[in-house]
Amino acid sequence: MSFINTTVKDHLLLIELNRPEKMNAFNQQMLTELAEAYTMLEDDPALWCGLVHASGEHFTSGLDLGDVGPAVMKGDSLFSESQVDPAQTMGRKRTKPVVFAVKGYCLTIGIETMLAADIAVAGADTRFGQIEIKRGFIPFGGATVRMVQRCGYGNAMRYLLTGDLFSAEEALRIGLVQEVTQGDPFERALAIATTITKQAPLAVQATIECVREAMEEGSEQAMNNLLPVARQLMQTEDAAEGLSSFLERREAVFKGK
Repeated sequence: MSFINTTVKDHLLLIELNRPEKMNAFNQQMLTELAEAYTMLEDDPALWCGLVHASGEHFTSGLDLGDVGPAVMKGDSLFSESQVDPAQTMGRKRTKPVVFAVKGYCLTIGIETMLAADIAVAGADTRFGQIEIKRGFIPFGGATVRMVQRCGYGNAMRYLLTGDLFSAEEALRIGLVQEVTQGDPFERALAIATTITKQAPLAVQATIECVREAMEEGSEQAMNNLLPVARQLMQTEDAAEGLSSFLERREAVFKGK
């Protein structure tokens, strides 16, 4: 039985968490399958964006510690070097955009994979929590780095040090999510992801890389690389199509070339 379902919709890869009877708690199989889905997105040139969502009432209750805990204790790697780690703490770097739609409980690894993505939409009923501190350990999927970057030191430490749950509105206030919907967040996330797939994919990927470089290597290095990257993109077929569509007052049809 698979715990991750994938569906291709034009240039979009829909990635569904599918272990609702366990509130989509991540066991080792589910982690591996999610990494396989991310790797599929990365390796298929026809896929330009991913959308991660969940079946059932909850996005995820976090890690299934009874299954994952022993592997972590033994020092086993949860992913192979050839796979794209959804939390982006090891292995290959993700270069393509990923949008999240979260609802119900979104705990621990749910927040960390969301932080490693690009855009998140939450249902108004979503309850977030980085609750590892209540279990005697720390988040090891990137929250101690990315939550501080995304939300600011004080906002991050307010929840990393207490393990308190917080609402979708609070997540929006601190910048953890970008939009909150009154109904199912999937439709709004789908609209955003679909819009991304209509943009020039090489430019989208370059934008992600430029932002990542600024965060990881510093703004000076990133600034120095902006013009070289722009010049390279201007020589692509998609850039020519973008200019033609502007002059002809029509929507561009990009090819990723």
